Amino acid sequence: PPADPPDPLDAAHDALARARRSARRRGLRPGAPAGAGRRRAVGEAPRESRDDRDPHLVGAEIDRLVSTRGWDSDVQVGAVVGRWPAIVGEQVAANVEVVAFEGSVLTVRALSTAWATQMRLLTSTVLGRIEAEVGVGVVTEIVVRSPGGPSWRKGPLSSGGRGPRDTYG
Repeated sequence: PPADPPDPLDAAHDALARARRSARRRGLRPGAPAGAGRRRAVGEAPRESRDDRDPHLVGAEIDRLVSTRGWDSDVQVGAVVGRWPAIVGEQVAANVEVVAFEGSVLTVRALSTAWATQMRLLTSTVLGRIEAEVGVGVVTEIVVRSPGGPSWRKGPLSSGGRGPRDTYG
């Protein structure tokens, strides 16, 4: 009787069995997810990836970008201005606005002389809150400006003189 032709699936099964035996001898677990056979010993630290192409945390990458571009002070200024209501409170933020930030000096303008006086009294407290929220040394001084005097310029055809001789601000 003629012999049956060999089944191609038998050859594939044999090759798979040989590959599994070889993997077991090397300490891998065939059929497990990738990396499952590579177990750490108890107390061994995880290996650090040395490939820069590996994904990184977004926050770490943003911090790296900010520091390499030299934007640290700009980000800190933005943090103070952006968090102003959280730092001083809603009521004070509604009546005292940030006007300028140069170096480590924060300049604010109050809507009334009463709020300017109140802000001058709160200066040390606000400096402490800024240090807690943003960081130490970002703001070292707060300059409080009172609201300007009334404008005596009325209309487009007013004269360019000094205006009334009175003191304001």
